[in-house]
Amino acid sequence: MSSVLMVLTSAKFWSQKDGTQRPTGFWAEEFVVPHRTLVEAGVDITIATPGGLPARADELGLSVSANGGDTEKVARLRAYLESAKDLLASPVRLEDVDPQDYDAVLIPGGHGPMQDLAVNADIGRVLRAMLNDPAKVVASLCHGPASFMAAGQEDGSWLFKGRRLTAFTDAEEEQVGLSANATWLLEERLRGAGAHFESGPAWSSYVVVDGNLVTGQNPASGEAAANALLKELAARVGSA
Repeated sequence: MSSVLMVLTSAKFWSQKDGTQRPTGFWAEEFVVPHRTLVEAGVDITIATPGGLPARADELGLSVSANGGDTEKVARLRAYLESAKDLLASPVRLEDVDPQDYDAVLIPGGHGPMQDLAVNADIGRVLRAMLNDPAKVVASLCHGPASFMAAGQEDGSWLFKGRRLTAFTDAEEEQVGLSANATWLLEERLRGAGAHFESGPAWSSYVVVDGNLVTGQNPASGEAAANALLKELAARVGSA
């Protein structure tokens, strides 16, 4: 059985340019869809957060408006979160994680990672160990690649420089009306650090696989990213 470390934000607020604190958390769909896909494939999943603090879904991601007016989808998301409430309430401490214990790491988004994981030394440590090991896989969705900003090599260079990847685009951030008050934008920051950023049409599923790095652009990319992760796991450990 393959083992995946799922790292979630524990941030409750996202600091804005004007000094306000916007409520945040992880994006429900980006947890639910990959988690369900991996569990159904027989993968063993461990959830971790900074400090082992409870992981909470951003209520915006559970609104009907953010889910295309689909009330049944929202009900399914809430039901899955309820079924996983004990896992989300008592994650392991990211500080205690040994990356050698896992075959892959998966980091869902929501704006929370821009608040805590982007500056977290331990996610940087985990990412460095896994991306530098061709037998392991690093996967992330939407704003999850904000965590990549915390990952440096021992020589001081950025771990993801020159790697092909995708994430929530600046255009999508603008379309949801959150770019103007953001202290920084993810696509811009990733490009500026040296990533080869790729993207598809806004809000459509788009996944980039670059060796042992799997990234999905937005919430709609969750299932495709999870399946790409399973494919890469099977190729490396043969047990997914």
